[in-house]
Amino acid sequence: MPSQTAKRPEAINFARKFDLFSEQWQPKVVAELNDYQFKIVRIEGDFLWHDHPETDEAFLVLDGELRIDFRDRSITLGPGEMVVVPKGVEHKPFAAKEVRMLLIEPRGTLNTGREGGERTAQNDVWI
Repeated sequence: MPSQTAKRPEAINFARKFDLFSEQWQPKVVAELNDYQFKIVRIEGDFLWHDHPETDEAFLVLDGELRIDFRDRSITLGPGEMVVVPKGVEHKPFAAKEVRMLLIEPRGTLNTGREGGERTAQNDVWI
């Protein structure tokens, strides 16, 4: 759960937040809106095929170039671009070089969906 300071209205500076961690594929919560969390994450390389059967998931690229593979096609996003992946749609993020992005999803959503495994990040980690 967020600290009391996280509940006070304050500007969130993404660059400063990214300076606080270096690990990849480990989303960090920076804000909450009702039951939705705003998570920043650094990624590089290939992830795993997964889906989220109960929720849509939004990816907003802040820095770098993100490719999201779907079973029938791929899309590429650059800085300032976003996509909403509908619930139940299998997808696999990929970044040739480090990407910094914002994820928007309901509290409790696991980064690996129902696939689980060693790539599953700890949930509800605030920064």
